[in-house]
Amino acid sequence: MNLNKRLFIASALAAAVSAPAVFAAASMTSTSQEPAFKAEKCYGIAKAGKNDCASTGNSSCAGTSKLNGDPNAWLYVAEGYCERIVNGSKTPKS
Repeated sequence: MNLNKRLFIASALAAAVSAPAVFAAASMTSTSQEPAFKAEKCYGIAKAGKNDCASTGNSSCAGTSKLNGDPNAWLYVAEGYCERIVNGSKTPKS
């Protein structure tokens, strides 16, 4: 196998491995976008740094919550499931 063919294969492999990370980073925004499925906001269930947004408090939007189960931070869940989740609420808690 000559050097040019090896370089081509190595480049193709590197591009294939890194492409998902590049596209994921490009699609991240500071605000949450409505998901493709029928969804509702569910407050009080997000892990720290994993929220879709927040109503008030010490976090503003996507991924900024500093507390697990922050009562003002929400995640999108499939419609009809929020009230089935422990500590889930359709409204922010005071």
